[in-house]
Amino acid sequence: MSLPDWLLVLGLLLLGMVLVNSALHRLPLTSPMVYLAAGWLLGPSALGALRPDPFLHAAALENIAEMGLLVSLFAVGLQLRMPLRDRRWRLPLKLAFLSLGVTVAMVAAVGILALGLSPGAAIVLGAILAPTDPVLASALQPQEGSEAQPVSFTLAAEGALNDGASYPFVILGLAVAGVIDRPLREWALVDFAWATVGGLGIGFAVGAIVGRSVVILRGHYGQALGLDVFLGLGLIGTAYGLAHLCAASGFLAVFAAGLALGRVRERPSPGSAGLDAPSTSAGHSYSTLAQHSHHASATMRASVEDFNEQMEKISEMGLVLLVGAMLPYAPFTWPTCWFVPLLLLVLRPLSVLPSYVGEGAAVRQFALAGWFGIRGIGSLFYLLLAMRMGLSGPAAETLVSLTLWSIAASILLHGLSARPLMRWATAGRGVRGPGED
Repeated sequence: MSLPDWLLVLGLLLLGMVLVNSALHRLPLTSPMVYLAAGWLLGPSALGALRPDPFLHAAALENIAEMGLLVSLFAVGLQLRMPLRDRRWRLPLKLAFLSLGVTVAMVAAVGILALGLSPGAAIVLGAILAPTDPVLASALQPQEGSEAQPVSFTLAAEGALNDGASYPFVILGLAVAGVIDRPLREWALVDFAWATVGGLGIGFAVGAIVGRSVVILRGHYGQALGLDVFLGLGLIGTAYGLAHLCAASGFLAVFAAGLALGRVRERPSPGSAGLDAPSTSAGHSYSTLAQHSHHASATMRASVEDFNEQMEKISEMGLVLLVGAMLPYAPFTWPTCWFVPLLLLVLRPLSVLPSYVGEGAAVRQFALAGWFGIRGIGSLFYLLLAMRMGLSGPAAETLVSLTLWSIAASILLHGLSARPLMRWATAGRGVRGPGED
């Protein structure tokens, strides 16, 4: 296809989503479901416009998935406004690390005993499918007042954290498989312990320092105004790059940078007063609000969040299109038929159970968390990472098939069930479900 042909297809798709977006909220459909179908139609099974062969183009596809994942992690970090010392962080932390480890172990066991994979390839499969996805769970993302929807907050925070926490297990599996050379001591100290702690620490420091500096410059000196688009992208790039230079987790760093920026508070000038109605169109201009010491941080957060939300939607569309177009490269075999239901219906609920022990959560909260183990862009990235690092042969073919069909099934099944189940979760508590006015 020529560039004009590509622009025509992309333009029609974007305009079509604008026109049907409202209708989707009235149907049991989600945007990712539409993108998945469109990707399949554009792929080699139909029109042949997209040919994202993961066996030939793993490195390029990995870079695309990596960029989309970074945008989503930063966006989720900005949205999670729960105080860091609140005990409600404990559950997503347990899910992101304890339940992730349990998932890796269970999937690896199934891979060895039932799929005939080597121990290394089985661990890699577990690490690929263990992370959940905060992007594709858009109907479950926490909104204002998310304290009344603990499941929404828990799933979003879990998805952001375990997208970074899966990396050490991928490296472990590749080392066991002999694809890379990584001594166990180095893996435990660097890839696991330091990558996690260092990534979170570096990202939070970058987000806090930059955010506070911008607020002070704007509110007290009238400097560093505008270009909030650059601010968001600059934070993503700086946090990710610094973390990699320090051998820490870049994904966790970007997530932590978003968390820190969302927690930057106003620094009012002595003797000054806030403006009336700062958020209304009849109130004040961006320039006035951005320079006012009572409103500088709120204006900065809102501007960065608005832009990042649009970037997130674009990356979601592109990446799910790729998943749909990649499905023809993943044969739907007999192991796929039983493994995908096993993963979504059995292994995910079992992995969640240890994290909920002693939490005193309601049964329906556990049921929702056990069901909504949404697989998505994180799994796609780690699949491509493993292949780019040298995983090949029949093991790679098996991993491609199981991963891509798990993602597709998750998009369809979780997308269809999101709205009715969240309405059930909030029924009788006076809380509106996602998509309700």
